Amino acid sequence: MEFFNPHLYDLANPELWVAAGLFLFLGLCVFVGVPKLVAGQLDAKAAKIQSELDEAARLRAEAEALLAQIRVEKAEAEAQAAEMLRSAEADARVMETEARVKLEETLKRRQELAERRIAQAEVQASAEVKAAAADLAARAAEQILTARLAGQKSDPLLDAAIAQIGSRLN
Repeated sequence: MEFFNPHLYDLANPELWVAAGLFLFLGLCVFVGVPKLVAGQLDAKAAKIQSELDEAARLRAEAEALLAQIRVEKAEAEAQAAEMLRSAEADARVMETEARVKLEETLKRRQELAERRIAQAEVQASAEVKAAAADLAARAAEQILTARLAGQKSDPLLDAAIAQIGSRLN
């Protein structure tokens, strides 16, 4: 231990003066308040770092909350899209069924219309054939009777029958 050595306290010893200068410098630093300044600077730096950590924690919490909100909105949007898809598919099935029913009704009406037109055409054709046949029969009977009567004199009974043939055939 050099502290108990009497040579250390000799005024010609430079180590004594170095020690005294050091103690004087340290005492002056303590007197001026350097430790308080250093501690204040360290406290300010620690407070700044703590506020930055608090800000980072707050930002992280906000980001996590935003992420959770976005996930919820995404799930809601997916559910809404799925519901819209189901609704569209149901609407398409309903529209398909309605279209099929309307098509069947239209086809049925057209078929009935075509059958009515065919029946009318058959009736009209039948009437025209009957009229043509009656007309032809009347002309043929008239020609036959005219030919027979040309060779004979007129018979009132035959003339009456010929007159009735035309009205009865039509």
